[in-house]
Formats: sequence, structure tokens, C-alpha cells
Amino acid sequence: MDRTTPSPSRRGLLVGAALTAVPSALFAGTRAVARPQAVDHPGAAWHPASRANYTPSNRPRAHPLHYVVIHVAQTTYAGTLSVFRDPGKKVSAHYVVRASDGHVAQCVRETDIAWHAGNWDYNTRSIGIEHEGWVDRPRYFTDAMYEQSARLTAAICARYGIPRNRAHIIGHHEVPGSDHTDPGRHWDWKRYLRLVKSA
Repeated sequence: MDRTTPSPSRRGLLVGAALTAVPSALFAGTRAVARPQAVDHPGAAWHPASRANYTPSNRPRAHPLHYVVIHVAQTTYAGTLSVFRDPGKKVSAHYVVRASDGHVAQCVRETDIAWHAGNWDYNTRSIGIEHEGWVDRPRYFTDAMYEQSARLTAAICARYGIPRNRAHIIGHHEVPGSDHTDPGRHWDWKRYLRLVKSA
């Protein structure tokens, strides 16, 4: 037996399509609002550290932020990211700055506690910035690295009310109890602070 089904009207098709699209549009909007911000610093690329290498927190509410700690990684940019992804290393920093072009990677959210200073009290109260290179190879300290790192530090200081001075922007070697020497004698602190203050 043949049965003829009436064809839907154009209006019926459009209404049906609109009704179908409404829930997905609503859900898409909800997802966009619920999704956490990918990075804290505009222009940074998200390269997350292993969850085994930092402590989740709610800073600055849980711990006020007083310092930015400057590090030199003693390895390449890619090598630093690889170390932070390795759950066996038990180390991380919030950011890594590449020498060639100053590109910034974020590895730990600023609200969380990176394990970078070797001193728990300082870890809880600081943001750590690693820089690609070696303390005894000043050619890694490029103009681009200094400029982008200084902009990053200036933005962190502005976000948390950290004074832009050497008492609050410190080297890893200045953390109490540290056995590290970075950023080393070739790091140009005068230039760096000038760039931070002018950023």
C-alpha cells in the first residue's frame, strides 16, 4: 500500500532548525562562561606542568603574593617545559621565557603554588619565572627575552600590588636557604628593573 507523506513547509523547516539550535547555543554559552581562563598573562601559551609538580591553591586569598623570583633554567626552553611535565621531577615555575624571541609559556596558574624557590614560604608568596639558558652563557639573555620578561613581571606586580623594586623582584640565589646561583652574574639587574618600571 502506498502512503504519501506531506512535505514539510519551508517555515516548518526553519522553525524546527531554530528550536534545535537554541539548546546548543545555550549550552555553548554556558560552557564558555564555565571554562577557566587558559592563561593569566595575555599572549602566553599554555604548557601545563604535571599536577605532581605544584600545589593547587587560591592565591592571593590563601597566600598574599609579595615576590617575583627570577630563574635561569640551565637548559633550553623545550627542556624546561619537558622537566615541568615530568611528574618525577617535583619542580615547576609559573612561566618560562624563550631566549630567541621572548615567547612566554605559562605552566602553572598564578593562583597555584609552583615549586620553584626551594623554600616553601617563598613558594607560597611568589611567582616564579624561568628563563631559557645557562648562567655562564650570557648570549641567551637576549633583548627580546629581557623585554618580554620585564613586561610579564610588570604585569604580575600590577595584578598583585607587588612593588617594582629589587626587594620584591629577586633572584633565585636570594631566596633564603637556596643553594642556587641563578640568574647569575651576567643577568643585568639594572637594565631589567628599568624595563620593568617602564613597562
